[in-house]
Amino acid sequence: MKHNFKVTAILVIMFLITQIIGLYVVSSYNNGIDLPYGMEPPEELQEEPQGIQIIIAFIIAITLFFVLIRINAETFIKLWYYTVTVLALGLSLTVIFIKFNLTNYASFIALLIAIPFAYYKIFKKHLMIHNLTELLVYPGIAAVFIPLINVTWIIILLFLISLYDIWAVWQTQFMQKMAKYQINKLQFFTGFFIPYANKKEKNKIRLIREKYANKPKLMEKKFNKANIKVSLAILGGGDVIFPIITAGIFYKYFGLSSAYMIIGSSTLALLFLFMIARKGKFYPAMPFLTIGIYLGMIASKFLGLLI
Repeated sequence: MKHNFKVTAILVIMFLITQIIGLYVVSSYNNGIDLPYGMEPPEELQEEPQGIQIIIAFIIAITLFFVLIRINAETFIKLWYYTVTVLALGLSLTVIFIKFNLTNYASFIALLIAIPFAYYKIFKKHLMIHNLTELLVYPGIAAVFIPLINVTWIIILLFLISLYDIWAVWQTQFMQKMAKYQINKLQFFTGFFIPYANKKEKNKIRLIREKYANKPKLMEKKFNKANIKVSLAILGGGDVIFPIITAGIFYKYFGLSSAYMIIGSSTLALLFLFMIARKGKFYPAMPFLTIGIYLGMIASKFLGLLI
């Protein structure tokens, strides 16, 4: 196991919670609620699958991000992620407020709440806010894409994304470089992010805090000199959002039971990956998640859920 049991359990539980929230959000938009902030796709785009266009958009986004890294455009990247985070949080929170019968003001209230939370997430590097907002960011993004994709295209997209993930992690190490760039240069990460330390390092931290509790500046200096080793458990945003999109599409075409089957199979696939993963090694999560999702699709077919 790459991470200890506690950290592994937290990552898997956060993944599962995000999937459930995601299904709630996307099913609400599928059942008559229009996407706010001008995000509702035109009807002509919803009538025809946009799989090829989404693949092209994905390639353009990756290329643009690579160019921005090359030219050290950290400020622009942060503003880009901040805007996406605000809109995604707004989309998820809008559904929640509508359920509280705040229909006329739901999207406006959601935006007011999303703006400061996104600010603390991106610019203040607040760890708890970062992970809590991640629970709502990916459901909001998924809600935008689901109207544009059908079952055939999500099957194809999962396969292509898995191939890309294998190439980016094992062949070129691009994913590792991008994660390090985000953490070291941008000082935030697009995905779940859990730092943790072993008992020896925790004791160092505890002793420094106790000794310099009333001297915060000196405490910071001591921490910098102590060379405390902290491990990081991360799960990329793409690994979270594609199962949500798949579950949302299966809900749209086949109903709630098939969507839950996708959520369950993808969660088990992620747990399996964490169980077999080894310390110091990097693994592409999407191939494992895709296999799990495919098995969930097959199980849904045999159980008569795909009607």
